Amino acid sequence: MAKKSVVYKCSKCGYTQPAWLGRCPECGEWNSLEECVLDTNAPKLLRKADGTVSKAKPVCMTQVAEQTNGRISTGIEEFDRVLGGGAAKRSAILVGGEPGIGKSTLLLQAASSLLSKGKILYVSGEESAGQIKSRASRLNLDAGSLEILCTVRLEDILDALDSLNPLVVIVDSIQTVYAVDAGLVPGTVTQLKYCSNELIGWVKERDSVLFMTAHVTKDGTIAGPKSLEHMVDTVLSFERTNDEVRFLRAQKNRFGSVDELGLFEMDEHGLKCVADPSSLFITRRKKETPAGIACASVFEGSRVFIVEIQALTVPAKAAVNRVYSEKIDSARVSRVSAVLEKKLGIKFSDQDIYINVAGGIRLSESAIDSALAAALYSARTDIPLPENTVVIGEISLAGEVRPVTKQRQRIKAAKDLGFEKCIAPESEPGAAAVESIKELVRCLFSPQA
Repeated sequence: MAKKSVVYKCSKCGYTQPAWLGRCPECGEWNSLEECVLDTNAPKLLRKADGTVSKAKPVCMTQVAEQTNGRISTGIEEFDRVLGGGAAKRSAILVGGEPGIGKSTLLLQAASSLLSKGKILYVSGEESAGQIKSRASRLNLDAGSLEILCTVRLEDILDALDSLNPLVVIVDSIQTVYAVDAGLVPGTVTQLKYCSNELIGWVKERDSVLFMTAHVTKDGTIAGPKSLEHMVDTVLSFERTNDEVRFLRAQKNRFGSVDELGLFEMDEHGLKCVADPSSLFITRRKKETPAGIACASVFEGSRVFIVEIQALTVPAKAAVNRVYSEKIDSARVSRVSAVLEKKLGIKFSDQDIYINVAGGIRLSESAIDSALAAALYSARTDIPLPENTVVIGEISLAGEVRPVTKQRQRIKAAKDLGFEKCIAPESEPGAAAVESIKELVRCLFSPQA
């Protein structure tokens, strides 16, 4: 590791020497030598030609001019929604996802839309320029003026940034980039932190935006050190179901909400925004709805979705029952089934429980508790729910059905999609009110219950 050393630099003529003097030998100015740090590990943007790094000094808040971060629209509605209304200037955005999910396709489409606003530099360490052009032609993108740089050397990237001064920089992917100062092997912890810090420092000094793609590990988290996520302003996660639907979520966003969900469909022309996301997770059946299925109204950011929760109970194969649930937290399933067992006397402790959500969306809010309880009760008793019914509400450990936020909007969205009956914890226009889990079951399954 390079060592730090202290030199003394004249503030008038720039003369440096290792020891402090009262008078500069070069220009003869008195008391002009200031202490400076010579640090080869410092970012290149902070180092001067002579290798010195000026000391940072505190500034009073009253002397600081307020900075309003402008936003740049990517031209993709769902992408802008997750970013909080567009990409904020002087920000670094990390996009993670499994191989082949569409990270490069999404950023290439965004780059094509942004070409009318300024220069776009697309840095690829995984593909050749010919492969990128072939993809653009296959997607029918007008990307003739896109600047493409195929390299893995950080020094080449920084030289291109200084010469082009682009509005948007896309690095695909950051794991392939290496710097000579940090070693010769790309993808190491040191390389990731060093290269990311250099690129982020460049965009922070200009009204530019940096997009970086990143690989993910087997459990779906972004590969590399966790500090990489702390260094950037926004972390986006790309997920997909078994079909062609893609989900884009924000795990971190300094300039917007992390509750928004972007929905895309992949076809031969690339990623397209889902036209009608409200009904995406509803199964349209020609026959009667089977037992074990309940519909819930959930909020994802600023939008309401009606989702279908599916439950199945079978006798336990071992002495201890198990819960199989990927899209809903298994602890929530166990808690709701325990309340049903305590308050209604229906035994779940000898059953293996399987829970699924149609469309593959993950659900975490408490408003799905009532629908989950209805699906579990229906699966255990083999009694289907009434047709065109939506269940809303949180369930407490005492068996109460508690109110949830934005209840009126949830009911309105269900009515707009053709649902005739809504069950909610409070009396709302167009909904039946229940206060306990016993009333919920009686309202849904009476006179069978």
